[in-house]
Amino acid sequence: MKTFHVFLLLLSSVSIARAAVTLEWVSVGDAGNANDTTGFGGVAYGYQIMKYEVTNAQYAEFLNTVDAAGTNPNGIWNSNMGSNARGGISFTAGNAGGSKYAVKTDMGDKPVNYVSFSDSMRFANWIHNGQGAGSTESGAYDMTVSASTVIHSGLANVWLPTANEWYKAAYYQPVGAGGDTDSYWRYATASNTVPTVATSTITGTILNPGANVANYGSGADWNGQDGNVTTVGSAGLLSASYYGTFDQSGNVQEWTEAISGGNRGLRGGSWNLGESIMRSTNISSLAPNNESSAIGFRLASAFAVPEPSRVMLTLAGVFGLLMRRRRLLFAR
Repeated sequence: MKTFHVFLLLLSSVSIARAAVTLEWVSVGDAGNANDTTGFGGVAYGYQIMKYEVTNAQYAEFLNTVDAAGTNPNGIWNSNMGSNARGGISFTAGNAGGSKYAVKTDMGDKPVNYVSFSDSMRFANWIHNGQGAGSTESGAYDMTVSASTVIHSGLANVWLPTANEWYKAAYYQPVGAGGDTDSYWRYATASNTVPTVATSTITGTILNPGANVANYGSGADWNGQDGNVTTVGSAGLLSASYYGTFDQSGNVQEWTEAISGGNRGLRGGSWNLGESIMRSTNISSLAPNNESSAIGFRLASAFAVPEPSRVMLTLAGVFGLLMRRRRLLFAR
């Protein structure tokens, strides 16, 4: 029994009682590429970036884990997530601890919105710290520093992409690999042609996937809305960037680490904005506390972050070895 107790102690030391949030990454290579004529896109190192925008399902897991009591001390949940038809996460005070936040019908695979720059940094800290009981206040970002000026730690595992990291993942494709003559596309769909406006099924999946399709211009009508967020990646592979990211044109604009006065950077189009916002030449920024139905985020990383579930598998393997050793000892 002592062996089993040791295993239970190991389990109690790993803060992953809840299901782990799984993030999908793509690698961005071609280190040392030059900037575009806009002055952006040059990155001297290889890195990774999330394949999709952070979804409501992923963010709800974060909320239930770090705010099990539902007190929302850091304002990481915005009531519009529940009350607005384009928001994806409801809150029920009477639910059991750790279950107070719930994904709304058909919204789990849609990008989370109504998130501020600080909300995004806290999510990054939590991922950096291994999820579970990991801190939201330090790690990748020091939350005591002003949201208008803070940048990620040099030791961060994950962070909000810099302006150049976001730009390169969206628009770059070497001319030798089939890219445009200057190795940069105008849109993050690997095209210089204005993307086709996405339409939607009744559950929010893009109805017309194919080459050069994006969710913008209020074309994805569903859930009684004139334009809405859509299932991440549902425009299909022919609308991905060269490196395999989805929705960097359309769906929601995304926070970047860029600093513009007291504002933080935003890139990409959104479900409600016009074509010009998706262009590589467009630069946007807002106050870091801004939260709207048209703003979300994705993360960048130096490498693929191991999921906590792998730790569980490792511990299970250790337990198996311990039990086997115990059986052998008793068999003597």
